[in-house]
Amino acid sequence: MAPFTFTAILFFSLLQLTSGALTIATGQTLVSETQVFELGFFRPGNSTKTFLGIWYKAIPATVVWVANRNNPISNSQRVVFTVSANGTLLISRDGAAIWSANPSAAASRPSVRLLETGNLVVVDEAIEGCGYLWQSFDFPTDTWLSGMKLVDDRDTGVSTNLTSWRNWDDPSPGDFVAKIENDGLPEMVVYRGTRKRLRTGKWNGLSFSGLPRFRSSVSKAELVFKEDRLISLAMPYESSIIIRARLDLSGSVYHYVMNPGRDKWNPVYPFPRDQCDEYGHCGPNGLCTIEKSQSCECFRGFVPKFPNQWELQDWSGGCLRISALSCESGDGFVEVRGVKSPDLLSYWLNTTMTLDQCKDECLKNCSCSACANPYITNGGSGCLMWFGDLLDTRDLPAANGFQNIYIRVPLSQLDSTSNLEKKKAPISLILISIATGVIVTTFINRALLLLTRWKKRALKRNNEDIELPLIKMTTIVQATNNFSHENVLGVGGFGPVYKGNLSAGEEIAVKRLSKSSRQGLEEFKNEVVLIAKLQHRNLVRLLGCCIEGEEMMLIYEYLENKSLDRFVFDPDRRKLLTWPKRFDIIMGITRGMLYLHHDSRLKIIHRDLKTSNILLDASLNPKISDFGLARTFEEDQSISRTRRVIGTYGYMAPEYAFHGKFSVKSDIYSLGVVLLEIISGKKNSGFQYNDHHSLLGHAWVLWKEKRIMEVMDHCLKGTCDETQVKRCIHVGLLCVQKLAEDRPIMPSVALMLATEGRILPDPEEPGFFMEGSCRRSNLQSCATSPPSMNATLTITDLEAR
Repeated sequence: MAPFTFTAILFFSLLQLTSGALTIATGQTLVSETQVFELGFFRPGNSTKTFLGIWYKAIPATVVWVANRNNPISNSQRVVFTVSANGTLLISRDGAAIWSANPSAAASRPSVRLLETGNLVVVDEAIEGCGYLWQSFDFPTDTWLSGMKLVDDRDTGVSTNLTSWRNWDDPSPGDFVAKIENDGLPEMVVYRGTRKRLRTGKWNGLSFSGLPRFRSSVSKAELVFKEDRLISLAMPYESSIIIRARLDLSGSVYHYVMNPGRDKWNPVYPFPRDQCDEYGHCGPNGLCTIEKSQSCECFRGFVPKFPNQWELQDWSGGCLRISALSCESGDGFVEVRGVKSPDLLSYWLNTTMTLDQCKDECLKNCSCSACANPYITNGGSGCLMWFGDLLDTRDLPAANGFQNIYIRVPLSQLDSTSNLEKKKAPISLILISIATGVIVTTFINRALLLLTRWKKRALKRNNEDIELPLIKMTTIVQATNNFSHENVLGVGGFGPVYKGNLSAGEEIAVKRLSKSSRQGLEEFKNEVVLIAKLQHRNLVRLLGCCIEGEEMMLIYEYLENKSLDRFVFDPDRRKLLTWPKRFDIIMGITRGMLYLHHDSRLKIIHRDLKTSNILLDASLNPKISDFGLARTFEEDQSISRTRRVIGTYGYMAPEYAFHGKFSVKSDIYSLGVVLLEIISGKKNSGFQYNDHHSLLGHAWVLWKEKRIMEVMDHCLKGTCDETQVKRCIHVGLLCVQKLAEDRPIMPSVALMLATEGRILPDPEEPGFFMEGSCRRSNLQSCATSPPSMNATLTITDLEAR
């Protein structure tokens, strides 16, 4: 946010403004009873103009409402804000009106109040319970607050929208407007002038088809419908959580929650999330899928309209049908599952028909290009038909209970396969034929060598696709002083890590695959593909890689404070980590994991989260590293299995260590261990106190005995916030519960850590609490015993309430 300037130095806190009694001049402010919001005159950014506005008292730069956004004040001297005898609000200078707002009815004893919601209201003190005669919530600017309604009610003629600022220095109405649109089916749309910039997708009975179905308290909404029209949309007010949504200068909408210290905002949900949310990104008849290297593809039965432009990653021209629809000879439908349905440019809607009836109706009309159930509740109902091009469709696996559409194509296209389905790896066919014949051993070895080389070439091609620089071996040798022993930063499962200095003076960290490492090409590929695609301030940044001969190396940004375990478990360095710093580290790790599990283009299970895999930059900000064991999940996938259990003792969840089952919940378990280690300064695996052979067991017993603060590192006594420490330990114990289904998911973890006063459920017994089931002596047999492939297990993510 741009700098924020008050027009005077003197401040007065007033709880309400009553006619004839008080006025607010420049330098004076009206403060809400809860001390959250403040109203007064301000100058935005570098502007010399003055405005009356409302902002957060703790963060004055966050302005949420502006009264005179169309009437800036050039000279703020002798400017006052008053309420007249009948309740009219007035900004005036030397008696001349600059801005005014009239109440819905005249008041005999009006007063102005700034409520705890941030709503500025006019009430009549003479009439008890008469309601608000005027409220600022009916005239929002660029910010949507808890309790505020966005409205589209044609019966009353009321419509309230969000309108962006012109620029950081000018709060006058800008280019973008966010509003409810009831065209066929309701949705939220952001316009730039008359052109759509974003849309949420139509309401499908459960949610907007283009948005994930969030159920946490920071994202739930209250919707009011009237005859299938969305009349109002609101975020319910909760005093314990300070949240807001803002339509910014670029037309994007961001949701924020205020941190416990009330000195900064934590982003909760951005829209757009990625380029697939941009309106019409893939053009007509194109489907946007963010997880793929080429995000746009044509529906089956369609081809790019301008192939040369598609080669240049310009998909705006969209796709054309391969052959025209043939009503006489018959057409069929291609099902496209889990999507944000196309925009309703030309459509027909019936709310009572079944899907089969809808398909039959579509086939009767030669102009019908697709159909679907508009509502997905109760197995689906209604009929929605599209005519002409299908615009702004994106893939959303497992989103909103699967919104499916049926694209109409000629029967000849139903049996055709895509080019991708026809492609097969020739090496795989060779190996299959080799395996089924009688072959000389040396030929097999030769084939495997060819396969390895082919994989490396493929890896290089993949690397080029994701635009990750390939760094020459000679450059790395020079940077690391020929891999000198003095440059070794540490040794991990992948191999040694060296510090290097490039010719430009940039410091780097080089991870070199060791010939004796149990890890290899797959882990190397994992890191290259995953980290290059992931961008987050709390994830380590991959700068490039080197693949020459038998050498494979990864080049990372150099983090001078190395790993978190060097601080947390060191008797001297741990004193540098005060409680505020440890809490910041905990929140940084949490944000990184939230991104991996929920907010990134790929759903990532880390599988090796531990204190030594958290790196610290110069300011001790945490960055999650080492993605060699990470795995991607589909949106609707909850659990996977592996026969190759690799991890670190003390951090592996029981279901992973014993049965090879991993999921987001196994990462949550590792996160809980890391939280408790940060708070206590003790290693879980090496901990022993009385009869407790793990930190988890010790913390669990202290929890039951209501002595939980004894878990805390004793060197934190002078800097700790006891309530905050207890909450973090509580969350840590919830994360390490023995049963995966009892553990929370990452949005809940983030919310519980960031929210003061929130009532948390009591934790159950942690995993490995009994200790004897898998100690160091028998860990190998526990971890490597093959899981039963006949068993099935479903883990359902818990939802925040």
